[in-house]
Amino acid sequence: MTTTPTARRSRSPFGRRRSEPDDGPRASLRELLPYLVVNRTLLVAALVLSVLGALTSLAQPLLVQRVIDRVQTSTAMGWLPWLLVALVVADAMLGGYQHYLLQVMGEQVVRVSRRRLVARILHLPISTFDTRRTGDLVSRVGSDTTLLRAVLTQGLVESVGGFLTFVGAVIAMILIDPLLFALTLGVVVLAIGLAGAVMPMLTRASAQAQEQVGALSSALERAISGVRTIRAANAGDREAEVIDERTEGAYQAGIKVARVSALVVPIAGVALQVAFLVVLGVGGARVAGGTLSIAELVGFLMFLFLLVMPLAQMIGAMSAVSQALGALGRIQEIVRLPIEHDDDVETSAVPRPEAPAVAFEEVSFRYPSGDDGAPAVLDGVSFVVPRGSRTALVGPSGAGKSTVFALVERFYEPTGGRVLAGGVDVRDVSRSDLRAGIGYVEQDAPVLAGSLADNLRLGTPGATHEQMRAVLDEVNLADVATRSPAGLDAPVGEHGVMLSGGERQRLAIARALLAAPELLLLDESTSSLDSRNEAQLRAAIDQVATGRTLLVIAHRLSTVVDSDQIVVLDAGKVVAVGTHEELLTRSPLYRELAQHQLLAPTD
Repeated sequence: MTTTPTARRSRSPFGRRRSEPDDGPRASLRELLPYLVVNRTLLVAALVLSVLGALTSLAQPLLVQRVIDRVQTSTAMGWLPWLLVALVVADAMLGGYQHYLLQVMGEQVVRVSRRRLVARILHLPISTFDTRRTGDLVSRVGSDTTLLRAVLTQGLVESVGGFLTFVGAVIAMILIDPLLFALTLGVVVLAIGLAGAVMPMLTRASAQAQEQVGALSSALERAISGVRTIRAANAGDREAEVIDERTEGAYQAGIKVARVSALVVPIAGVALQVAFLVVLGVGGARVAGGTLSIAELVGFLMFLFLLVMPLAQMIGAMSAVSQALGALGRIQEIVRLPIEHDDDVETSAVPRPEAPAVAFEEVSFRYPSGDDGAPAVLDGVSFVVPRGSRTALVGPSGAGKSTVFALVERFYEPTGGRVLAGGVDVRDVSRSDLRAGIGYVEQDAPVLAGSLADNLRLGTPGATHEQMRAVLDEVNLADVATRSPAGLDAPVGEHGVMLSGGERQRLAIARALLAAPELLLLDESTSSLDSRNEAQLRAAIDQVATGRTLLVIAHRLSTVVDSDQIVVLDAGKVVAVGTHEELLTRSPLYRELAQHQLLAPTD
């Protein structure tokens, strides 16, 4: 568990300042307790109501005994009936209000657990998302956290009052007839033993069920996010079959939970029936023998019900806790994962104004896969990006171009060598300070669900409407804000589906430009544009590039030809560095790329 660094103002390396299905994972009761005390005031209030409810319940059999005694002796009832009615009403009111408090507490537990989990997920290293399924993570935030509510709403707090009722009933039953109590105790101990034997099975079954729900969510998320691709490939039926398999798996896991739960639920009821029959038979014989009065037998029977009811509550609480521990295990599995942190960076190192904006020194990198023999994506890469220059990265697919950007952003750490920003090792700079000076447009130009303004303000939350309209105009996207009466508040759809590919790319670039960073990383940023829009966009980039550093990945000659330098990558190595004219004469790979239209101008 890491601590959040305190807010501070510091300089980014780019010169800008900023303001600051096995059994599945299991959790322990110790890990569950912090979730149960999220609102101590309500918890104490619920416990007090539980205790008061226990007292009103225990008082009722005593009053009934008094009433029966007075009936048998023809004595006036007096205030006893009214007191008994008052106790019944008070017990009901206390129970109702306690139920409300427990429901509120349960919702608060779900809210807090979701906030903690979401905060953790959004700060996990990028490498974690390379191996985790999105749908499974969503399932942990949704269904797994919901199961924590049952811990409170299905008897855990109520079992505290139930325990007091249990103890009070035990004492009263011993005082009335020790023999009948001994018989009852034998039945109760047997019921608790049976329930305790089943609980581990329930915990495992619940964890497996949640794993299956996570797999279903992942498959469904995959199908929905790629629905156009699936529909175009006529693969809808095949995807439905995959989801159906996951649905069946979740169903079978749920049935297993139901089977195990079915072993727990009847235990309390059977215990009550057996105890009642034993007490009725033996107690009736003792009444006939004169060793026990009718009033005492009725009182004992009422205390028996008071004894078994909290027993049922406690068994229900055990069942709820067992299921919650299975879900909490999946939650804690994510909570225990390391997050991106800068604990070793007390103060970000100050960049040197004369140093290059970016420099790679013998950088090697392989994506974390658990296989030490996996091929390196970058192998001894070295190059320098001077401040205020435009540097282009070119090379065949898989050469490592996008990986260079990922290392500059510190999405990953190099496995060898150093990445420098402003002459400072990026590992000596907090990620937030580092990224504050970078504008990054990814290869697929992701657009988030929401409005145009939501997307533009993602990295610049304080941007005004005038600033947003100005940057849209710079990238030839002003018409998108005027085609709808909602203007900048117009929705863009899931993944920007209401925009064309070129519009999504230009919106992503506008978002980066709005932050006016010192370094722009443009990853194939013009790949979806026609010639006209590309020319307008290049003019906009030229305008904002003044005094800034551009590092560009592009497959178009028009994007590369005017660069101050071009770095040619192949199989994770730098094979050539120079200008367009220089590389055409001395780099066979660069010349081949141009000849095969991979760096050719478009019509």
